[in-house]
Amino acid sequence: MPIATKEQYAQMLKKAQDEGYAYPAINVTSLTTASGALRAFAEQKSDGIIQVSTGGAKFASGTAVADEAFGAIVLAEAIHRLAEKYDVLIALHTDHCQPAKADSFLGPLVEASRERLASGATTTLFQSHMLDASELPLEENIELSQKWLKKCAELGIILEIEAGVVGGEEDGIDNSELPADKLYTSPEDMLAVYEGLDGLGQYIFAATFGNVHGAYKPGAVKLDPKILKAGQEAVMAKYGADAEMDLVFHGGSGSELSEIRETLDYGVIKMNIDTDTQYAFTRPIVTHICSNIEGVLKIDGEVGVKGQYDPRSYLKKAELGLCERLKLACDDLLSTGKSILA
Repeated sequence: MPIATKEQYAQMLKKAQDEGYAYPAINVTSLTTASGALRAFAEQKSDGIIQVSTGGAKFASGTAVADEAFGAIVLAEAIHRLAEKYDVLIALHTDHCQPAKADSFLGPLVEASRERLASGATTTLFQSHMLDASELPLEENIELSQKWLKKCAELGIILEIEAGVVGGEEDGIDNSELPADKLYTSPEDMLAVYEGLDGLGQYIFAATFGNVHGAYKPGAVKLDPKILKAGQEAVMAKYGADAEMDLVFHGGSGSELSEIRETLDYGVIKMNIDTDTQYAFTRPIVTHICSNIEGVLKIDGEVGVKGQYDPRSYLKKAELGLCERLKLACDDLLSTGKSILA
């Protein structure tokens, strides 16, 4: 079963931590983007994480339905079936659910997993969820995270939480005007998260070190990966080496490879991939349309060329573009060739 069980997902994360690599976690919005992601992971012999944001899920449900939780369920069920055709392990994850949407988005998804297990399935619908309560004061963030971690832990689901805020704009969440000091998680914050969540269930932690969503020219984003090192050292100095946290890297577009690789040394086991694969998906579509403009458009009373305006003609190219970019991410994060099924 290529969708990871809770035991396999835990093994995936432990292997990444022990061996110093991370999994690309790609946001998808459709069967086409999901298929490109599955192909990339399989061709690289890399296990991976496929994730759905609230906005992506709403889009997947269709403009007439526009239901975030329903769209996430539809995509997840489809990926469970699609993944059966591939020979690497995939974990399904939800991305950046803010507090106001926790009950309406995470709630139905957790219940869908509960019902799935009760029916005899060996895997939950999603293997992990993200509660992004970074907009709240840290104490309130931890309190809400405790509540959802307990709910998830009952079913063997891992919870991702965030302290510190990822800048920029993504999926309708705009943090582009935040002061710079809000983009960095302190060692004290990391220690507080560990103390607040330890023992409640398995979690992964998006600590921020200057991360910004979106596309920027090299040098525009001021990352400081050593913030992660300082935070890990603070936690382990007090609670021992086994307290090392599984960390998540958000907003990595435009980062230098050296910065990406440095974060792996400090405990990053998951890096979100969205902006770069969005562009890699869209660019071949634009090239196709520009190269075949007279066939795509019925110009001056002509009839066009059906094979050129058939959406399949350019969506195949888009899928391959996304696939190639995600394969590069596997190489950058050193997950290529390291599937635990190998």
